[in-house]
Amino acid sequence: MLSEAEARFLAAGRIARLATADHEGRPHVVPVCFAVSRGRLYMTIDEKPKRSSRGLKRLRNIAENPSAAVVVDRYEEDWTRLGWVMLRGRAGILEEGAEHDRAQALLRARYPQYGTMRLEGLPVIALRIERVASWGNLAVD
Repeated sequence: MLSEAEARFLAAGRIARLATADHEGRPHVVPVCFAVSRGRLYMTIDEKPKRSSRGLKRLRNIAENPSAAVVVDRYEEDWTRLGWVMLRGRAGILEEGAEHDRAQALLRARYPQYGTMRLEGLPVIALRIERVASWGNLAVD
């Protein structure tokens, strides 16, 4: 589903913006770390201080309305370098199991900061990629 250029752009990207909406359609957008594998984009809930990992708005929204989107973009003052990839699909929350564990391993490999965090018991958001859109210069240096 991803073109080679889109896949390379995503692999080079370090931050994404996750957009969810509640059952009334009220939007919520947060920056997230991510990994892409086998037609899914994964984001973990990590140990950074939060009121409660289970009470996060993004998790509540996905439980109410699984439609979600993620954008990975690049901004530079040289506008010939602007580019973005948007992934849309249905999101789910993985609490445990083989896919959960594989996603955590992918995220640990991609972000060394996760190396010292205890992620095993924390949820993973899995976005099943159904639609891809991109624009601009997706070249990776």
